[in-house]
Amino acid sequence: METIRGQLAPIVEGRRIERIEISDARWSRPLTPSELEAALRGRRIERLGRRGKYLLWHLEGDVHLAQHLRMTGSVLADPEGEPQHARVRVELGPRGPGDRGVQVVICDPRRFGTGELLLGSEALEAFLDQRLGLEPFDEGFTAEHLRGVMRGRRAPIKAMLLDQRRVAGVGNIYADEALFRAQIHPLRAAGSLTVAQAERLRQGIVDSLRAGIDAHGASIDDFRHIDGVKGSFQDRFLVHLRAGEPCPRCGAEIVKIVAAGRGTYVCESCQPRPRARRAVTPPSRPAAAPGRPQSRQGARPSGRPSRRQAGR
Repeated sequence: METIRGQLAPIVEGRRIERIEISDARWSRPLTPSELEAALRGRRIERLGRRGKYLLWHLEGDVHLAQHLRMTGSVLADPEGEPQHARVRVELGPRGPGDRGVQVVICDPRRFGTGELLLGSEALEAFLDQRLGLEPFDEGFTAEHLRGVMRGRRAPIKAMLLDQRRVAGVGNIYADEALFRAQIHPLRAAGSLTVAQAERLRQGIVDSLRAGIDAHGASIDDFRHIDGVKGSFQDRFLVHLRAGEPCPRCGAEIVKIVAAGRGTYVCESCQPRPRARRAVTPPSRPAAAPGRPQSRQGARPSGRPSRRQAGR
């Protein structure tokens, strides 16, 4: 998403939305397409931002559109011909004399992507705070912060990394790459990280995301640049999609497992699998002495009256 933002911002910032056509009502929910179109038409795009996996269109009048591409979405600028699976078309006017307009098309084969209207900065911040944790590039994203959001969690560390409410912006690919860099097995309990492991993982997340941005993203299925060109990060994967190949660090075979319900790639030599926890069997009660019945807790030996009985 940062790759898309960086490419699209210079093209759209400063332009007005002259026309917007939403052909799939699911994209604009809970608003109808006509309601969202009316709210956006004629507004100037002041800035294109990003937080986590949301592309944020900041429009004049303190109006904001939070766009999410989900699994198969893409954004194309001035595409040639008729792009497949187009769901939204946005016509942007010229910036001034001698300039021409731009058409932005949002495509999505599986139609999971969304565009949510938010009126006012407070509404935008509340929307994002409910859904996203801290950004890995934020100064506050430290090893201590990472241990704090994982503390007490028995779920696998991979599941916690994919939870956007804990760490914003990490997807399946980058979780695998970060855990390999940190030499942490994806199935390790999140709450069991040591200080040293948390620091390695923090650095691994940052390094993996920077490598992905430098390579302009990874094009495995549907991701494309705004001009339709593929990214190249898939050619630089350390472990993701490399099952059966030698580990670039130790030479052992990379294997594919399932963690957090996702296909996960790991070198179990560099990333030792956590030991299974042994079930604790409660100690058995000692057998009663021969000829003496075992009394229940609170019961009195027969033949001895209680104080209440003695006072009757």
